Amino acid sequence: MSLLKETLSKIEGLDEKKMQEAQDRLDSLTKPPGSLGKLEEIAVKLAGISGDVYYKVNQKHHILMAGDHGVVEEGVSAFPAEVTVQMVYNFLHKGAAINVLADQIGAKVTIVDIGIAGEIEADGLINRKIRKGSSNIAKGPAMSKEEAILSLEIGIEMANNAIKSGANLLGTGEMGIGNTTPSSAIIAAVTDEPLSKLVGYGTGIDDERLAHKIEVIKKAIDTNKADTNDGIDVLTKLGGFEIGGMAGVMLGAAANKKPVIIDGLISGAAAIVATLIEPETSNYFIPSHQSVEPGHSAVYKYLGLEAMLNLNMRLGEGTGAILAMHLVEAASDIISGMATFAEANVSGAE
Repeated sequence: MSLLKETLSKIEGLDEKKMQEAQDRLDSLTKPPGSLGKLEEIAVKLAGISGDVYYKVNQKHHILMAGDHGVVEEGVSAFPAEVTVQMVYNFLHKGAAINVLADQIGAKVTIVDIGIAGEIEADGLINRKIRKGSSNIAKGPAMSKEEAILSLEIGIEMANNAIKSGANLLGTGEMGIGNTTPSSAIIAAVTDEPLSKLVGYGTGIDDERLAHKIEVIKKAIDTNKADTNDGIDVLTKLGGFEIGGMAGVMLGAAANKKPVIIDGLISGAAAIVATLIEPETSNYFIPSHQSVEPGHSAVYKYLGLEAMLNLNMRLGEGTGAILAMHLVEAASDIISGMATFAEANVSGAE
């Protein structure tokens, strides 16, 4: 059995009995019922994911997938493709926002070259390069079906390795110049939302280039005619290697009954791919922030999720996912650390 098929066979629904137990526990704590809002929702979800009412988040691991995109040759990005290599060196030297935020919360960061166009020789990089960038989706499929499956399995492998090393909360992030274009194509194709409401300025393009970007995405969707009921076909036709890698991380987390945080637009496109491949996977997602990228709202609508944070961010790297780790850890501490009304000798509501 292939790694992908084996992984999919392990993904199940949430443990509803444990979720009810968690809700009962939360309602008995020294606070008005529901007064901690989304933190309580997360605590209940963690119980359903893990089968443990007192699930303790204490090892946080962020997996950042890096890959390049052939569609950059269409002029859809404000930055040249070589910035992907330059930024990955920055990650490895701990000079990026993701490094600062991860260090603040004590999260381990793994950087994976899954399809960077250039070569990087540096300690700390996991080299699982499929090839030097995906193909131009405006002219044909991003990759072969075999490459799509490989990207998913690399992500699964990264999740499995992190979990074997003790990780019990995963984050997803990416680096790849031009990757808002394939992400927007995936979101538009699957949700049927109009491109005018989905496509944003990415790394800072002007209005003229935005109009061009929309035309390129429309051409990609029309050219490739992806089967929007088939996540692997969507990834093959419209995706990117780092999108497949993140979707694989999500599938791997779900198979291991571990929560995984989705980040912004690109991570959201990966979440759509993972959900198309196995719908139960979405039960294991924890949303992080609301990106400035307009298509991100369509992602949350499709997945039935709601952002916890709205900080006007659009950096990528998984910066929103890292920030949300604070909140997930807080939710896991609340259900186990707070006293009940009976334990604290506090009168409850009448």
